[in-house]
Amino acid sequence: MSGDEGLVSVDYEVSGKVQGVFFRKYTQGEAKRLGLVGWVQNTSHGTVQGQIQGPTSRVRELQEWLRKIGSPQSRISRAEFSNEKKIKALEHKEFQILK
Repeated sequence: MSGDEGLVSVDYEVSGKVQGVFFRKYTQGEAKRLGLVGWVQNTSHGTVQGQIQGPTSRVRELQEWLRKIGSPQSRISRAEFSNEKKIKALEHKEFQILK
């Protein structure tokens, strides 16, 4: 893996049984484990959405986690990713759970 890997930012929305199952807490934990920044929050229509920023390969790992794993009691039916772009610097200091 090259040391000059670029940074990316990507928005996400996860559908299924993802509220009331500690999905945000587990997403934050996984993001921190991978050294990523961004945010996660519940939506009014029963999904979880947010933004991930960090090295491309680590962002890909979290995308795969959001697509297939999630929190232990979650049931993910769909994970959508949008607005992916290369960034020069991280726009967040940490990975936060927003209310």
